[in-house]
Amino acid sequence: MDFQVVVLAGGTSEKLSPLVSKDVPKALLPVANRPAISYVLDLLESSDLKDIIVVSKRRTSSIPALPPFRSWPLLANATVCFLQVVEGQEAARLVGAWISSAYLDRLLVEVVAVTEDIGTAGALRAISKRLVTNDVLVISGDLVTDVLPGAVAATHRRNGAAVTALLCYVPVSGPSDAASSGGKDKAKKPSRLNIVGLDITRQFLLHIVSGTDVEKDVRVYKRKIRAVGQMEIRSDLMDAHLYAFNRTTLQDVLEKKETYRSIRLEVLPYLVRSQLRSAPSGGEGTIVDETGNVIVPPNSNLQCLSQHRAIAPSAFKQDLLSSSGVETHRCCVYIAGKNKYCHRLNSIQAYCDINRDVIGEASHLSGYSFSSHNNIIHPSCVLGSKTTVGPQCMLAEGSQLGDKCSVKRSVIGRHCRIGSNVKIVNSVVMNHVVIEDGCHIQGSVVCNNVQLQERAVLKDCQVGAGYTVTTGSDHKAESLARK
Repeated sequence: MDFQVVVLAGGTSEKLSPLVSKDVPKALLPVANRPAISYVLDLLESSDLKDIIVVSKRRTSSIPALPPFRSWPLLANATVCFLQVVEGQEAARLVGAWISSAYLDRLLVEVVAVTEDIGTAGALRAISKRLVTNDVLVISGDLVTDVLPGAVAATHRRNGAAVTALLCYVPVSGPSDAASSGGKDKAKKPSRLNIVGLDITRQFLLHIVSGTDVEKDVRVYKRKIRAVGQMEIRSDLMDAHLYAFNRTTLQDVLEKKETYRSIRLEVLPYLVRSQLRSAPSGGEGTIVDETGNVIVPPNSNLQCLSQHRAIAPSAFKQDLLSSSGVETHRCCVYIAGKNKYCHRLNSIQAYCDINRDVIGEASHLSGYSFSSHNNIIHPSCVLGSKTTVGPQCMLAEGSQLGDKCSVKRSVIGRHCRIGSNVKIVNSVVMNHVVIEDGCHIQGSVVCNNVQLQERAVLKDCQVGAGYTVTTGSDHKAESLARK
């Protein structure tokens, strides 16, 4: 497939503190004991997209760019640019070294550095000259999904689009962009993440509102309503941060709009807004303000806005892109089915949700074979007397559990030492963690090389790498990290 693919993968993130660090950048954060970026790389490999440029972020211009790093060999026609946003050369080397080792003879990897704090659009702008194919696939490195990028690319080519966005149904736990880190907040109704307007064939993107604007009145240009006769307004779909762009259109926007920093909040809305240049008058059945925009109050039913005028689906391309205005470009969507998994790892709550799902209802993403008890216990693990490991659990190699321990719906990493009478529920325990006798861990994330001394209790906590939780201490909804 003649596509270049840019993978945008963050390095450090305040939303993921204290889980990420200079030693564990976001791309290497373990999800079901696999680096997060591996899920995207496997997805690309399955679509035969294997030649990768890794663009690494360096903190200041005084730090020299990381020299190109390559793993090889590989025969592939497509080029994939993997945009790795990390702080400092050491993190970039960690990611590059891991990819080289894990995907030896499978992927060709090059590491390129860009400056910090330029946003996703800025990162694309920095590597724009490297983009040479007719179309470019851009995917967020924190996306965990089973939707094949090739399906989005095929839709993009079929419609001759300037941009095609992957839209997925909002996860049951709520949109990850709005997720909180506290377990008690999970039951709250999540805020809307996006408001999108679609034609009746649900192929073309006519309107999109993201970010803080979702709580304001929805304003729809009446020329679009008149062109299509019917527009469906949806608030149950999220932008999955996977886009197919026409290269020349993308490069033109990045050049003309030098201040744009975000693909989701600026580049995509700009392309959607500028699909038509003319502005015919509005029709009946719409609420129009003095500027000629259709208004939908934010508390209204957002499922469908329509003039109730029948229109044949095949008429859309002609009506919208020809007779109703000056054709500029087409913005399309690929809507994943409700049975597809789609979640972004961009908050602590999302991290916990994804780990739970990948060893649960979305276990097909893990790449592992589960036992008859619906769990994974590495053969090298040692379990003490009367210790139980329930379904939807994962124990990695070299870990040891003492007597009378209980593990439920949790992931335990490599070479952990766990004492007796320890209870671990709905938690993620990373590598080389020491948990002494009598500790209780619930709804928490425990990072590498942490030590929990005897009878320590954690509930809805995050513990940064190398931290020591003292004997008998009781922590609830806290973030614990070394200063």
